[in-house]
Amino acid sequence: MKHIWIALGSFLLLASAFAFYHYHSASDEDYTAHELPEEIIEVEEKLLFGINVDNFEIIEGTVERNQTLSTILSPFNVSYQVIDEIAKKSKDIFDVRRIAFNKKFTVLTPKDTLLAQYFIYEPNPTEFVVFKLDDANVYKESKPVEITRREIGGTISRSLYVNMVELGLTPDLIDQFADLYGWVVDFQRLQKGDKFKVIFNEKRIEGNVVGIEDIEAAYFEHLGEPYHAIPFVQNGEMSYFDQQGESLKKAFLRDPLKFTRISSRYNLNRFHPVQKRYKPHLGTDYAAPTGTEIRSVGDGTVVEAGYSSGNGNYVKIKHNATYTTQYLHMSKFGSGIKAGTRVRQGQVIGFVGSTGLATGPHLCFRFWKHGKQVDWLQEKIPPAEPILEENKLAFEDTKRNIIQTLAAIPYEEPATLLTFNDN
Repeated sequence: MKHIWIALGSFLLLASAFAFYHYHSASDEDYTAHELPEEIIEVEEKLLFGINVDNFEIIEGTVERNQTLSTILSPFNVSYQVIDEIAKKSKDIFDVRRIAFNKKFTVLTPKDTLLAQYFIYEPNPTEFVVFKLDDANVYKESKPVEITRREIGGTISRSLYVNMVELGLTPDLIDQFADLYGWVVDFQRLQKGDKFKVIFNEKRIEGNVVGIEDIEAAYFEHLGEPYHAIPFVQNGEMSYFDQQGESLKKAFLRDPLKFTRISSRYNLNRFHPVQKRYKPHLGTDYAAPTGTEIRSVGDGTVVEAGYSSGNGNYVKIKHNATYTTQYLHMSKFGSGIKAGTRVRQGQVIGFVGSTGLATGPHLCFRFWKHGKQVDWLQEKIPPAEPILEENKLAFEDTKRNIIQTLAAIPYEEPATLLTFNDN
């Protein structure tokens, strides 16, 4: 009998071990599918603008001309009372009167009703404003920005603008590049075969380029002559210097418009296209479409902002005891521009138009030196401070590294040839 009980005990022990092994050797798939409690299974949420939209219908659109918050939301059964309440609450975050033509918006409605619960407006590529309609809550958020370092080199076959665009560079970068070399290279007289290289940080949101963070270094070769732009921090400010340590920055920007073309130069014996007679043209004309931003070429104070029959809408700025500039034929003035306003270099002071004696949209830019109008393009504007003696060793180290990095960048061929008008 004793042997029987021992045998039975051994059998039960083996059976328990077998059951334990069989349970724990089951595949993860079987375990998850058949034995994991349903309430702890995690389901990935679909997020849009930080909102779980699993249970929402998503309606996307762009603002049409003369549309307002009310006309956008009325088809989605949002009452005028709610619209009025949310417009009042949002003023400190985003004034709904600034909703603009062609900007993107998104409306979220629950799947079981046409009553909108969220309105999301995108005033620019980097931000969005969320209007939560059921409790009149409004907040603004920024989209995550990805910074990508890029190195590009190219050769001019048509123009700086066309060839840079063909290589995938944005107008924003081209403007910065042109400003950087504005007093070194005459971009109106570039030659085929001139070369460029640039190292920069590009900002992307959702895979789309939205701007340039900064230019790290640049190189331009004009008629075989090399021009380096080497960044260096001096007196707490980052500036660009040439190989000799001279600053590329000057008291004035090279042009009052971003990268464009000159349509008429300073000429003491020009035939006036409107008055049909010969008279001095004491300015420089820049061709540009109506609405193009006009920049103050330097820091200064607005001494005149008004209208005259010849000049149309114009702004005159006194920069110091030596220099004064004037900007003519504007379609309208920049925000806050009036006599007495202090402006900084690069600030938008107005927009291109054709007011006054003008045959079409353009900017007539005039430049005074010691009270006399002179040819802006022939002026020798003094540069900013060069590399100081105590910074020369550090600058030489930076220069050596930058030149080596630029030299290693190849000159690329355009990936896609675009068609542009040469005019």
